[in-house]
Amino acid sequence: MKLATQIIEDIRNGQADALLTDIYVDESLLDTQKERYIAAIEKFISLYGDKEVEVFSAPGRSEVSGNHTDHQHGEVLAAAINLDIIAITAPRDGEIKVLSDDYDLKAVAVDDLEKKAEEKGTSEGLIRGTLARFKELGLHIGGFEAYMTSEVLQGSGLSSSAAFEVMIGTVLSGLYNDMTVSPVLIAQIGQYTENVYFGKPCGLMDQCASSVGALIHIDFKDNEHPVVEKVDVDFSSFHHSLCIVDVHASHADLTDDYAAIPTEMKEVAHFFGKKFLREVSEEEFKAHIPELREKMSDRCVIRALHFFKEDARVEKAVSALKNNDFDTFKSVIKSSGDSSYKYLQNIYSNHDETNQAVSIALGLSEDILGDKGVCRVHGGGFAGTIQAFVEDDYVETYKTEIGKYFGEGSCHILKVRKYGGKKAEL
Repeated sequence: MKLATQIIEDIRNGQADALLTDIYVDESLLDTQKERYIAAIEKFISLYGDKEVEVFSAPGRSEVSGNHTDHQHGEVLAAAINLDIIAITAPRDGEIKVLSDDYDLKAVAVDDLEKKAEEKGTSEGLIRGTLARFKELGLHIGGFEAYMTSEVLQGSGLSSSAAFEVMIGTVLSGLYNDMTVSPVLIAQIGQYTENVYFGKPCGLMDQCASSVGALIHIDFKDNEHPVVEKVDVDFSSFHHSLCIVDVHASHADLTDDYAAIPTEMKEVAHFFGKKFLREVSEEEFKAHIPELREKMSDRCVIRALHFFKEDARVEKAVSALKNNDFDTFKSVIKSSGDSSYKYLQNIYSNHDETNQAVSIALGLSEDILGDKGVCRVHGGGFAGTIQAFVEDDYVETYKTEIGKYFGEGSCHILKVRKYGGKKAEL
């Protein structure tokens, strides 16, 4: 550990240039990230004083294929991106105290780990749940003080909550467990925390993509031991860029819409005496559709159909990338997006059908892109962001044109970063 002021001096002297370029992939971001880190450390000093600190980073994620398959123990293709949370931290006796940008979180005592009803849906609940799960698993816990700042937009579909969970787990791993807690276990702890303490029935994809890093193919058939395979592909080698468009419609208050998807899929699984759709064959499902429609809503049935087709698409997308067949990959992304729209139905909320920002963004993007790229809803859906793979020589045109409708800066050109939750050795 180094004094905070010493790290600032090292950054200013260029000693962190190689590390920051490695983390954020894009060399054009170096000066911006140096200024960001210095400002964050200065903020820490103003809050807690100049002392020895550790610096950590946890990325947002982009779901590439496998929309709403993870909670049914399916397969996904996801990537860590070069937008992240950074945390300047130091040990603290007895409690965790965090200022996250302008959010002054209440201190969480390390010896008070019972779930609290009033912390449902809060960052404090995520911190307490992570501490509790670490302790249950026999891992070391302790307090810390931190200033965190995030580029992962809240409610944008880039999984800011998962990045926060991974950050808390990574800090506890770094400060009290010598960075020995595996990325997959940190992800599983994050999922437990979000399910039990935060109250959102998410799958494991968001946390796994943020914690592990890179572009990864994950098979959740055994959720206790997911199979994680890194897919060594650089989209730039195909002369395409990954773009995320923020439609400025947060999905933060849409938990009920999100939760209905796994609930309805599991209703179909339970018809067959199974817990998850992954345990049911597509052929058996189709053979019983008339009976299913008598027992439950049609939406349960059509969402189950999306799962079976989407789960198969993941392997097709991975295979296409490995075989350098980007045209097939793009066709899979387009069909995945079409399925999310027509069958999964997570483009807008049925409780607020007058607001359809994602639908507008998709319609405009298809018109703007033509044959220059493909687009789809991104992440959990209902609001937030859309994803587009755009030919490199058309990216600026797309960015300018879509910005006319959703505002300058609404289109983010992202890179896949190779690191998940990480201690930055500054």
